[in-house]
Amino acid sequence: MRIRIIGAGRAGSSMARALKAVGHDVQGPLGRGFDPASATDDVDVLLIATGDDVIANVSRSISPSSTCVVLHLSGSLGLDVLATHPKRGALHPLVPLPTVDTGAARLLSGCTFAVAGDSIAEELVASLGGRTVAVADADRARYHAAACIAANHVVAMLGQVERVAASAGLPLDAFLDLTRAAVDDVALLGPRSALTGPAVRGDWATLQRHLDAIDPAEHAGYRAGVGLALELTADELVLVEAEEPADDMPEVRNPPVPLLAV
Repeated sequence: MRIRIIGAGRAGSSMARALKAVGHDVQGPLGRGFDPASATDDVDVLLIATGDDVIANVSRSISPSSTCVVLHLSGSLGLDVLATHPKRGALHPLVPLPTVDTGAARLLSGCTFAVAGDSIAEELVASLGGRTVAVADADRARYHAAACIAANHVVAMLGQVERVAASAGLPLDAFLDLTRAAVDDVALLGPRSALTGPAVRGDWATLQRHLDAIDPAEHAGYRAGVGLALELTADELVLVEAEEPADDMPEVRNPPVPLLAV
């Protein structure tokens, strides 16, 4: 398949390398200074791999074609940003692309891609050995929010792990096996059954000790995590309260207001 890519960042460069590796004829990625007006000439697919904020402008600057399919790589945008093109679609890989080498390898690893529009998007994913999920325009923002939580927010939380661990004289690496095992448990059991720790036990005294010990600058993030854990386990905590006398299990009660207050 003849493919041209606009956008020489990590996404465009990773995609170019992966597509070349499976035998596609790839031109680009093309960066700044390239005139996109004739970008659909002599290719079957044009991939727009620019930042989300400029995709619509780039799309409008490209002459429409009745033979070339124009795809964008955005997770959050629908097909309306490609409205001037009769053949259009979207192709978003559900893997982080931190470097070109790592990104290209992950794109060839059998990962999942969100697709919409023209079926050629599914053909490209199949050629890369990947899996597809169809995401309609009306669901794109929710889909992309879930993707950001799954990757970006997890990385941000691990940044907090690194800071809190350092305050105890420990490296982040000491905790990564714990993280990997927890993610494996989620894949095997689902989030609800995989959750362990003081929140699921209703052990408010331990949670409060954590807050007392860590830097106050970390409190907002820690409380947010506790809140999410409590939301996940709300039914279990109610069940425990119903089955056990409060006097016999004083730690299982409504969390004190200061624990979750921002």
